[in-house]
Amino acid sequence: MNILLVLIPISLLLLGIAIAAFVWAVKRGQYDDLDTPALDILIDDERPAPPRDASVMARVTDGIDNDIESTVDDDARRPARSPD
Repeated sequence: MNILLVLIPISLLLLGIAIAAFVWAVKRGQYDDLDTPALDILIDDERPAPPRDASVMARVTDGIDNDIESTVDDDARRPARSPD
């Protein structure tokens, strides 16, 4: 029964914090427009994405290919481990 003397003030404090956070959010305009963000996903972009630069993509893929080849070469040079 004595635990209620601790839990009730803690719950009231948490309730007050929740109400204060809600009032703060309403004053900051968080609940002003609830429909537009949900509809924004349905609207097509007005501008198409810019084309990627082929030279940049070639350098990126060359670097990846070289890393893969060096990994394969390293694996081929390692001696096989015997089971213990």
